Parts: sequence; structure tokens; C-alpha cells
Amino acid sequence: MTTPRTPEVTPGERASVLKVLRDQKKTLLVALAMVVATFWVAGQLDKWGLAGCIAGGIGLGLANHLYTEFWLLKIISSGAQPTRGQMIASTITRLLVLTVVAVGIAVAFWPNGIGLLLGLALFRLIALVMTGLPLLKELKKQ
Repeated sequence: MTTPRTPEVTPGERASVLKVLRDQKKTLLVALAMVVATFWVAGQLDKWGLAGCIAGGIGLGLANHLYTEFWLLKIISSGAQPTRGQMIASTITRLLVLTVVAVGIAVAFWPNGIGLLLGLALFRLIALVMTGLPLLKELKKQ
């Protein structure tokens, strides 16, 4: 398994959503497989609302992941050197918006809405594993 990677770009090259989507093809496929599995399992239990909320959480996690990759691509392609403060502010803002949206949806669709938080956590875990395993393999080689 290869790692989801920050898109390779040279400074001055234009950042595009299409490039991010192309570079994150494996992440998109894993998210799609998770959504299909969610509907397959929850559908067997006749819990369609829960399945929709879990799928929504996976979608929110994917949107967060893709937005982060696009933001990184814009920074890299501009050739700018963001300060630590700018990176922290951007990350906190993005995660705050994600949290407010996720909790708002979870409360609005309670009790099935808790599945949204579960889907978000599952996507984050899978994305972490997809990123971490190849890094561990690289460290093992050295």
C-alpha cells in the first residue's frame, strides 16, 4: 500500500482541485468502500438512518482531508513559507468549523447522528493508517 501523498508540484505551478483528486485517488476509493460497507452492514440491520449518518461522517472526514491537501498544494505551489502561527491558525479554524458542523448534524439527527461522529473517527483512523504504514516501512529500510 502506498501513502496518500501531498501532491508533487513545483513552485509557480497552479494548484487545482483536479490535481488533488488525482493524487488522492486511493483515499477516495477507500472512502467509497467504507460508505458501501456501511450501507451494506447497516442495511442488513435495517438502520438506514444510522448508515446515512456514518456515511456523512466519512464524507466530512474526506472533505477535511481533501481541503487540507488542497491548502498544502496552494502553499507549496506559491513558493511561500508559512509561519508556524499561520499553520496553527489555519488548522484550528478548519477543525473548529468541522467540529461545529459535525456536532450540529449529530444533534439534529440524534440518536442516529452519533453515527456521523463515528464515521468521522473511522475515516480519520483509516487515513492515519494509510499514511503511517508506508512511513514505518521507509524507516525500517534505513
